[in-house]
Amino acid sequence: MSTPKKQNMLIAQSGGPSMVINQSLVGAVIEAKKQACIGRIFGSLHGIKGILEEDLIDLRKESAKTLEAVAATPSSGLGTVRMKPSPADCTRIFEILRDYDVGYFFYIGGNDSAETVHIINQEAIKAKHLIRCFHIPKTIDNDLRSNDHTPGFGSAARFVACALMGDNLDNRALPGVKIDVIMGRHAGFLTAAAALGRTYEDDGPHLIYLPERPFSLPQFVKDVKAVYSKYGRCLVAVSEGIQDSKGVAIAAKFSKEVDSHGNVQLSGTGALGDLLAAELKARSSIKRVRADTFGYLQRSFPDCLSAVDSKEARAVGGVAVKTACQGVKSGSIAIKRKPGKTYKVSFERVPLKSVARDAREMPATYINKAGNDVTQAFIDYAAPIVGPLPKPGRLKGVKVKK
Repeated sequence: MSTPKKQNMLIAQSGGPSMVINQSLVGAVIEAKKQACIGRIFGSLHGIKGILEEDLIDLRKESAKTLEAVAATPSSGLGTVRMKPSPADCTRIFEILRDYDVGYFFYIGGNDSAETVHIINQEAIKAKHLIRCFHIPKTIDNDLRSNDHTPGFGSAARFVACALMGDNLDNRALPGVKIDVIMGRHAGFLTAAAALGRTYEDDGPHLIYLPERPFSLPQFVKDVKAVYSKYGRCLVAVSEGIQDSKGVAIAAKFSKEVDSHGNVQLSGTGALGDLLAAELKARSSIKRVRADTFGYLQRSFPDCLSAVDSKEARAVGGVAVKTACQGVKSGSIAIKRKPGKTYKVSFERVPLKSVARDAREMPATYINKAGNDVTQAFIDYAAPIVGPLPKPGRLKGVKVKK
């Protein structure tokens, strides 16, 4: 690998925001300032849309104090976008990158964002435009292939675990059935994280439903009735992407909105929770049934950060820049877990096509046989990423005798 000549760098953010996406941004910018091969550092506002509109800012002029403040702030500091580039867009992007002498392009996002980088890289090769294209991973869904886990998941999972812990306390104080709909189109990692909030044997969520297993309304009602009979209450965590036996997302039946990558909009509506609550009311004698849809709350909630997630998100940004400056032409930086009982990770460059577009699912070993809960294997997997959680207290409940 030859040392690349000094050129400018452009970085942008894409897809849904997260609590630590700015750590990756700042990690990349701080590393870029150290590299002799990088000149000016441009930030594109709202992803590739900002490139096409030449809506750029000079990140080299941002102070260290400002950068650190942004790094600790949830959501996308540069703004984000959901946009799939056309060949014509790529041609225009190359023209703009040439005008600004950009030789390094970094895009922070999930699998759709990785697809965008892959498309731009492939078109650049066809056009013989010399540019290093790197994807920096981010997705709270935790569904990027080639990764053990992804930046954004740990903090969102921490939010979910704490939220369900609180909902469990509420449900125990005022019994009934509570249904929480949580993000997760094809992968149930985030919904599964609700299990991390359990402390006592009778704690909820008592039932967890994930996209990886076919969802049956009659079986759902049967499961809830059984838990309610045992505890006098029931807390349920449900992925927004739960599917019927034919693989069709139940929530998709209520939505006609599709993004540029072809994904049906599942978030932003309480229809799925309302359906499940209505079915339960209609098919049981349980009177108190409530449903909440977390929606976008899971993405940019302040003061719920996982320390591990923040550290790793910063690291992948820096590693991406280092790798590009070593002469590598393209790739994505993946987080790999090292074997052993002690939690350790490494960062590895993988081909763009290995993370682009297609999502991974929860391993079968993480889901119980009934398809309505997680296993200890998932708890062991997720706990180090999320970090220590609060431990609620409980009265001993010694009965008074006359």
